[in-house]
Amino acid sequence: MNGTLPTGDLGDGTYRNPVLAADWSDPDVVRVGDDYYLTASSFGRAPGLPILHSRDLVNWTLVGHALERLAPEASFASPQHDRGVWAPSLRHHDGRFWIFWGDPDHGIWQINSPSVRQGWSTPHLVKSGRGLIDPCPLWDEETGEAYLVHAWAKSRSGVSNRLTGHRMSADGTELLDGGKTIVDADRVPGWFTLEGPKVYRHDGWFWILAPAGGVATGWQGAFRSRGFFGPYEERVLLEQGGTDVNGPHQGGWVRTQRGEDWFLHFQERGAYGRVVHLQPMRWGDDGWPVLGDAGSPVLVHRKPALPRQPLSAPATDDDFPGGRFGRQWQWTANPREGWTTRHSADGLWLNCGRTEEMEDLRRLPHILTQRLPARTCAVEVDLRLESEEPGARAGLTVLGDAYSWIGLRREADGTVQLVHRFAPVSAERERDAAFARPAPNGRARLRVEIGEGARCRFSHDTGDGLTESGQVFAATPWRWVGALIGLFAAAPPGTGPAGTAVFTRFRITPNCITPNRITPNGITPNSVSPNVIAPNDIPPREESRR
Repeated sequence: MNGTLPTGDLGDGTYRNPVLAADWSDPDVVRVGDDYYLTASSFGRAPGLPILHSRDLVNWTLVGHALERLAPEASFASPQHDRGVWAPSLRHHDGRFWIFWGDPDHGIWQINSPSVRQGWSTPHLVKSGRGLIDPCPLWDEETGEAYLVHAWAKSRSGVSNRLTGHRMSADGTELLDGGKTIVDADRVPGWFTLEGPKVYRHDGWFWILAPAGGVATGWQGAFRSRGFFGPYEERVLLEQGGTDVNGPHQGGWVRTQRGEDWFLHFQERGAYGRVVHLQPMRWGDDGWPVLGDAGSPVLVHRKPALPRQPLSAPATDDDFPGGRFGRQWQWTANPREGWTTRHSADGLWLNCGRTEEMEDLRRLPHILTQRLPARTCAVEVDLRLESEEPGARAGLTVLGDAYSWIGLRREADGTVQLVHRFAPVSAERERDAAFARPAPNGRARLRVEIGEGARCRFSHDTGDGLTESGQVFAATPWRWVGALIGLFAAAPPGTGPAGTAVFTRFRITPNCITPNRITPNGITPNSVSPNVIAPNDIPPREESRR
């Protein structure tokens, strides 16, 4: 059984943003017939390039991943949390689905398939180089020409705030010129950190929809020109205004089969990552698009005029039938044989991987993760530590630039202890968050209550009821990635197999009740809508991920 967290569908013909309340960063969307597909950045996790499906743009399910292993494979044998797959573009052309993405350290990649759910090609490097990010292709049906636009990561190239355009081969395998700067935002007063372009053809114009101003505080803009290589004129389409939606940023335009226009974009939410909002879109009398409520994000709005669909959201729960795990899970690096064991019952058998990195989970490649929900909830899993290896450990973690975990550890005398440990940001080793206690029979139920502001309260049950453990832990994001929920099993260096840890009945239950605590702005967290970020929940961030 795979459960889900609540959808944004309010059940009365309206929806509430975000429609995807978790870290589906840098979304792009395409319609094929009556079906809508969305992909998002997956950074250094594998499998990558998630594929989500909807028929109404509000209720989404995760149907698979387009990238089984990150390329080049050797570069992702160990965790690269903020690298890898950045800002993909999803298109449908000539009977095939196409995804282009930028890897800031390697270049622009492309894969394609006749089916969105299977058969994706081997990753092909379209253009190598550092700092090439956010690519988007365009096959111009009017002229038969093919183009590609991309942005730049200053951290790798020394260049930013500009968009480069290329002619591209019709088969999407190569660029046909050295590229030309088609938008230099340094020449546009007030514009900075231009990135994330999506290019379209509409009404005789070339349109580039692109954000600027930084992910936490910026805006969504548009550029238009009669020719792909410019010159372009610009306009701001969507900005925070008087709403709680900080920095509405980077997404994709889609037209429904009934002729309505909609725009999906993300909002930066700190430890929750980048949640996805749906904005109405129309074309003004002057020919420019108008997003949201006259340029401000909407919180509640009527749904698209599409057939009513069952309520749905990406799966979270898992019973791990036969030792297999659901599509919602990703490893923190390219997987290797032997990390799990298949069997005939329910439960995830994680093998205790031998490693020297046991004191820093951020360096472990064999952590199975899923996104931290951006709503109050409780996460639970049952754990049995079967490994007899002294020092072997397994547990449930909230993993970010700082992390905390609760779980079981095999001691030198053969007993099993319930332990709770954490590591602050930049700390090289973890330390105890609470005193260890015996875990009879090597079993425990582990629980994390996630309250407002991603404040996490850990607890455990070793047979005598739930007991809280340690202090409240405030989850933190990675550099560009939201915090993760993870399951792991590890053992000290040595030879031979180190045994297994068995996880069963993983559940995420929405709307858990957490104690009222006063925030710095004097608002009790339980009085704040779970769909609206409180201003003090936004941590200071860099101006841009670039």
